[in-house]
Amino acid sequence: MNVYGIQLDSAWVNKDENFTKVDTILSARHIEKNSLLVLPEMFATGFSLEPSKTLRSEPQKTESYLSNLAKIKQCWVVAGMTQSIKQEGKAHNCAVIFSPDGVKISSYSKIHPIPILGEDRVHLAGSSVESIKIDSFVVTPLICYDLRFPEVFRLALKQETNVFIVIACWPKVRIEHWITLLQARAIENQSYVIGVNRVGKDPDLEYGGRSLIVDPLGKIITEGDESEGIIEASVEKEKIEKWREQFPVLADIREGL
Repeated sequence: MNVYGIQLDSAWVNKDENFTKVDTILSARHIEKNSLLVLPEMFATGFSLEPSKTLRSEPQKTESYLSNLAKIKQCWVVAGMTQSIKQEGKAHNCAVIFSPDGVKISSYSKIHPIPILGEDRVHLAGSSVESIKIDSFVVTPLICYDLRFPEVFRLALKQETNVFIVIACWPKVRIEHWITLLQARAIENQSYVIGVNRVGKDPDLEYGGRSLIVDPLGKIITEGDESEGIIEASVEKEKIEKWREQFPVLADIREGL
């Protein structure tokens, strides 16, 4: 399966401009049908912690755009957005997944909103991982700060996940952690890890890009820089199976500890 990660410099709380940015970036690249397109965390607004702004016209506005994008490209689409909840002034920070026929098939709520940035005051934590089958792969999306919690990846592994997607607004100041942790999660779970980060600046933070696709042995097979653009690679089920057979570390997990 071909994977395309879109590094985006999200305009601040300007959904129409960000939709245009994505379309422009994608127009410069031939996209194979039935591929996987991945957009960053909260791609349509930037990492705004004001639900009154990020939830405006939602979920119809962003979900309609993503549904159309999936249908036009005839691809699976994973992207970050906020979704409303019953509690006033609160939201969930989500990764939504659309099938190539434009149907929303899954939504994952970020389990670990980051307290150091005050996200936990406005984005309520999710409580479960969401794994879906795409062709011969089982795919689990996670979001940014989740990357620092390996136990969440282990939970997904119990659902037979072999491809992890981490969408992010990961600050440039900690970009080396991003790279190292993506490789670590791939190595310890013998799975592909696709990390798609945003670039540019918003009113509070500067972002580091460096989107990666890491193979099950922890090797970086493609890597972005700090500019807008696309990373691309192919993930292979046979590579996962071969490595898990050659080095069956997952069989030695001690569940009772």
